[in-house]
Amino acid sequence: MAATVAAGLAIRALSDGSFAKYVGDALYTVLLYALCVLAIPRIRPLTATLAALGLSWAIEFLQLTPIPAELSRQSTLARLVLGSTFNPPDLLWYAVGAISALLVHTTVRRATRRTSHPFP
Repeated sequence: MAATVAAGLAIRALSDGSFAKYVGDALYTVLLYALCVLAIPRIRPLTATLAALGLSWAIEFLQLTPIPAELSRQSTLARLVLGSTFNPPDLLWYAVGAISALLVHTTVRRATRRTSHPFP
């Protein structure tokens, strides 16, 4: 999770515009994926993917209401977590983040299984 946050901060520091925004969106979902795995260590990768993507999309669609914008005006933390304005392309980038997290998770799981059980 720390690496995901660090990557997001580095992207924002080194880049701006659409690239930084959409990479940030993807990393947001990667962070939610990591939180799912932390909260439920035995969660299946596909379940974590769907949970992280579902949460990301739910928060994005919540932005169609005035609630996130109002909370974002009152709190920097709320702005970071909830955003304030609905942006349809964000939905795609959340999916990119969820799929990326799924690929990393399954790759690490396979590698861990091979090293913990070197003989078939």
